[in-house]
Formats: sequence, structure tokens, C-alpha cells
Amino acid sequence: MENVSQAEFWQQRYEQDSTGWDMGQVSPPLKAYIDQLPESAKAQAILVPGAGNAYEVGYLHEQGFTNVTLVDFAPAPINDFAERYPDFPSEHLVCADFFELSPAQYQFDCVLEQTFFCAIDPSRRDDYVKKMASLLKPQGKLVGVLFDVDFGRDEPPFGGTKEAYQQHFASHFDIDIMERCYNSHPARQGSELFIKLQAK
Repeated sequence: MENVSQAEFWQQRYEQDSTGWDMGQVSPPLKAYIDQLPESAKAQAILVPGAGNAYEVGYLHEQGFTNVTLVDFAPAPINDFAERYPDFPSEHLVCADFFELSPAQYQFDCVLEQTFFCAIDPSRRDDYVKKMASLLKPQGKLVGVLFDVDFGRDEPPFGGTKEAYQQHFASHFDIDIMERCYNSHPARQGSELFIKLQAK
């Protein structure tokens, strides 16, 4: 397996424009979720980890959400985002390894998951669950999409099954929703689960 746990791996992907996972737009299930949030949610602390080109972060910003943090450990997509959204607060653009984020420094009401879980080494999925729970405030939510398909390869994206995901998350989260998406992007139709989980 290529070392997906190194920033250089992802930086090279962006520099070579080898980003086949990129839809070029906000994930439709996440857009639908954002669109139904109440006005009061616009001040909530929201994290988008492994954000890449961060269409969701841009959309949240455009809709008036004021406390959104983008994290990626490849500088290329962060720099590109900063150019596209020059008025986005620079202190909320964090070039760092998600697994190194300090819960003492970062606490979020909500995390939006979009092609981050599927990009990490599958052997680190339990680490992801523990770290995610530590970064969420009590009763905080993890919302997003996971691939509901086995890609059968040793390079990202890495897929999985609903049953396996339930086992991974059960230790730290209550599962509110984990169901097949009805509104996926056409390229992902039938291969995504929408998740809404609450930290225990």
C-alpha cells in the first residue's frame, strides 16, 4: 500500500491533478443536510477534516456559517481554497494531520465527513473513531457519507460495509442514521451511506 498516512502522498496527488475522487461540487447529501439546518446552527463549531478542495467548507461559508474549520495535511488544496475564498478566516485553515489535533485546542459541535474516512489507511479506522469522538463536544454529531462498496484494491478510496462501520463506531457513537443515500451524485449512485452519529 502506498503511504496514504503521509502528507507528501496527497500533496503529489494534487500537484499531478490525480484527484479522481473529486466531484467538483458539494456532495449532494451533505448539501441537503446543510440546507435544512436552522439559523442557530450557523454559529456552531464545524470541522471538515481531510477537506481537500473543500466544496462543503466553501458552501458553508457562502451560507453564512461563521465558525467552520478546514483541516488537511496537504498544503496544495488549502492554498487553493484560500485563493478562492480570500475572506475566509485564515486561522480556520489548518494544515495538519487530523490524528495530531489536540482535543484541548479543538472542540466541535459537528464534523462533516466527505471522503476523509475512505482516504485513511483502513487499519486506522478505530483510531479515527476515537480521535473523532475526542474532538466532538458532548452530544456532538458526525454527519456525512461513507462508501458502501468494496473497491477491492490497496489504494484509496477504501470502501467497506454498513456492518463493519457499525462495529467500528459503536464504541464511541450512537448511530442515529446509517442508510443508503437516495440523493448521491450520479457518479456515486448506489455506493454511499449517509451517516448521522452522536458522540456518547
